[in-house]
Amino acid sequence: MSGEETVRVDLWIWSVRLLKTRSQATAACRAGHVRVNDERAKPATTVKAGDEVRVRVEGRERVVEVKKVIRKRVGAPVAAECLVDNSPPPPPRELTMPAGLRDRGAGRPTKRDRREMERLREQVNAPVFGDPDKIRRRLEGK
Repeated sequence: MSGEETVRVDLWIWSVRLLKTRSQATAACRAGHVRVNDERAKPATTVKAGDEVRVRVEGRERVVEVKKVIRKRVGAPVAAECLVDNSPPPPPRELTMPAGLRDRGAGRPTKRDRREMERLREQVNAPVFGDPDKIRRRLEGK
C-alpha cells in the first residue's frame, strides 16, 4: 500500500469550502458537475495531492488543484492553503445581470415593454466579442 493519502472527492469539496454542504457536494457529483483529472467523478472517487478538480458552481466552473488532502471542514484561511485556484476570472457583472425584470405589482407589460425585454434578452445572450467599452455602450443602449 502506498503512503499517499486519499479522500473522497465529495468530502474534499465540502472540506475546502467549494460547496456549502456535504449533500450539495454529493449531489453535484451525481449530476456530473464534478470532474477529477478530466474524468467524470462519482461521490466516492478518491483525490490525492496533485489532482485537478473541476466543479461547476452557480453556473461558473471552478478549476482547482489539490495541494493538501483534508477530511474535516476547516476555516477559510486553512482551506485556501489546501488548494491552488486556477479558475478563469468571473464574467463582468453587467454581462450576468438579469434582463427584463419588472417591479412587483407593475401590472402586465405593454407590447412596447415586451419588445424592450426581448431586445435586452437578445443582447445579453448574444456572444461577446470585441471591445469591452463598445459592449458596455451597446448594453446601455447608446
